[in-house]
Amino acid sequence: MTAAAASSTPLQRGMITVSIMLATVMQTLDTTIANVALPHMQGSMSATQTEISWVLTSYIVAAAIMTPPTGVLAARLGRKRLFVFAVTGFTISSMLCGAAGSLSEIVVFRLLQGMFGAGLVPLSQAVLLDTFPREKHGQAMAMWGVGVMIGPILGPTLGGYLTEFYSWRWVFYINVPFGILALLGILAFVPETRRDRNRSFDFFGFALLSLAIGALQMMLDRGESQAWFSSTEIVVEAVLSGLFLYLFLVQMFTAERPFIEPGLFKDRNFAVGLFLIFVVGIILLATLALLPPFLQNLMGFPVLTTGYVLAPRGVGTMIAMLLVGRLIGRVDTRLLILTGLLLTALSLWEMAAFTTQVPIWTIVHTGITQGLGLGFIFVPLSTMTFSTLAAHYRTEGTAMFSLMRNLGSSIGISVVVTLLAENTQVNHASLAESITAFRGVLHRPWLPHLWDWSSVAGASALNAEVTRQAATIAYLDDFRLMMWVALLSAPMLLLLRKPSARAAPAAVATE
Repeated sequence: MTAAAASSTPLQRGMITVSIMLATVMQTLDTTIANVALPHMQGSMSATQTEISWVLTSYIVAAAIMTPPTGVLAARLGRKRLFVFAVTGFTISSMLCGAAGSLSEIVVFRLLQGMFGAGLVPLSQAVLLDTFPREKHGQAMAMWGVGVMIGPILGPTLGGYLTEFYSWRWVFYINVPFGILALLGILAFVPETRRDRNRSFDFFGFALLSLAIGALQMMLDRGESQAWFSSTEIVVEAVLSGLFLYLFLVQMFTAERPFIEPGLFKDRNFAVGLFLIFVVGIILLATLALLPPFLQNLMGFPVLTTGYVLAPRGVGTMIAMLLVGRLIGRVDTRLLILTGLLLTALSLWEMAAFTTQVPIWTIVHTGITQGLGLGFIFVPLSTMTFSTLAAHYRTEGTAMFSLMRNLGSSIGISVVVTLLAENTQVNHASLAESITAFRGVLHRPWLPHLWDWSSVAGASALNAEVTRQAATIAYLDDFRLMMWVALLSAPMLLLLRKPSARAAPAAVATE
C-alpha cells in the first residue's frame, strides 16, 4: 500500500474523505445546476439565447482544457498545494459569478470557475486511492462515485429550487460555504506529496491539446444553431480540432518528455476503462439533457415538479454505490459492470415507450433503475481502470478519466440534441402526410373542436399537436439510441482483466 494509506488512521481517512467529497460535489453540481437558471439569468442580463449559452459553454471549455495538465501540476506543486489552490479559486470565482452585473463579467468568471474546478475531480480520486489500502479501494471509489454521479443528477433539482425561491445568484453562492469547509478540511487532514521540481512541462503539447479540445467544444456547442457542416464555421472548427489532435499525438509519441505519457495507454485496463467511461458520460448527461424539456415542454410539468421527478434517479445511484462498495472483492467486478449496463439499457428501453400521458410513477421508477445501473457501472469501472496502473501515473490517469467522461457528455448531448431536431422535422413531415380531408377518422365527433382545419385557428392547433407528437417520437428515438450504445459497449468488458496477485501490489506502490 502507499505510504499515505499505511500511516493514516481511520479517523484521518474519514476526515480526508469528507473534505475532498465536499470539493467533488461542489464541482460536479456546477455542471448542471445553472441549466435551469438560464432563463432567469437571460432576463437579468438582457441577453439573447445564443449569448446566455456562453454561461454554460465557457465553463465546459475551460474545464475540458485544464483537466489534462492536472497530473503535471500536481507533480510540480504538490498535490495538496494544488488542491488548496483549486478549491480557493473555485470558491472565489463562484462568489464572483453570483455578484456579476453583466453578461461579459459572468462569462469571464465562469471561465475562471471552470479552470479552477477542472482538477478537483481527478485530484479527489487520486487522493482517495492513495489514502485507502488496495483492499478498500472499492469502498473508496463508491464514496467518491457518489459525489461524481449525484452532483450532475441533483443539480437541476437544487438549481430549480434556489432559482424559484431565492435568486439565480444563489446557484453560485451555494458553493461558498461548501468551499470554505472543504478548504479547511484539506488544510488540516490531506497529506502533501513529494514535489518533482524537475518535472518538465510540455507547453507545446498542452497548447495543441487545448486547441483541439477548444475547437471540438465550440463545434459541438454551436453546431445545432449553425446547421452543422453546412456552415463554414463548423467545418473550420472540425478541421482545426482534427489537425491539432493529430499534431498532439505526434508530439506525444516523439517528444522526450511529452505532456501526457504514452505509457499510460499501455495498460489495457486503463485504455478500456477510458472507452467505457466515455460511454457512461454519454448516457448520464445526455439523458439529463433530454428529460427536462420532455417533461416541461411536452408534458407541461413546472420546473419544480420536473426537479422532484428527476431526484429519485440520484437515490438509485446512491443505493447502488453503497451495495457495490461491499460487493467488490466478493463478486467479479466485470459482472457488476455488466449488471449496470443491462439495468441502464432496461431503463432506456422503458423510456423509449414513453407517451405524453406516461404516469409519474413510471418516470420515477425508470429513473431509479437507471440510477442503479449507472451506480453499478461507475464504481467497479473506476476500480478496474486503476487496478493495474502504476502509482506514478495515478494523477495523470485520473485526469484522463475525468476528461473522457466530460468529452463523452459533450459529444453525447450534441448528438442527441441534433437528432432530436432533425427527427422532429422528419416525423412531422411523415405524420402530416397522413392528415388529409379524405380520412374518415379525422371527421369523428369526439375529436377536439379546436382541430377544425377549415379555420386558420383550427389548422394551427392541429399542426401544433402534430409537432408535439413528432417531437415525442424523436425523444423516444434518442432514448432507444442510447439503449443500443449501452448494450453494444458490453463486449468491451471481455478485454478487462483482473490484476494478478503479483501485479496488484505494484499498482499501488509508491514512487
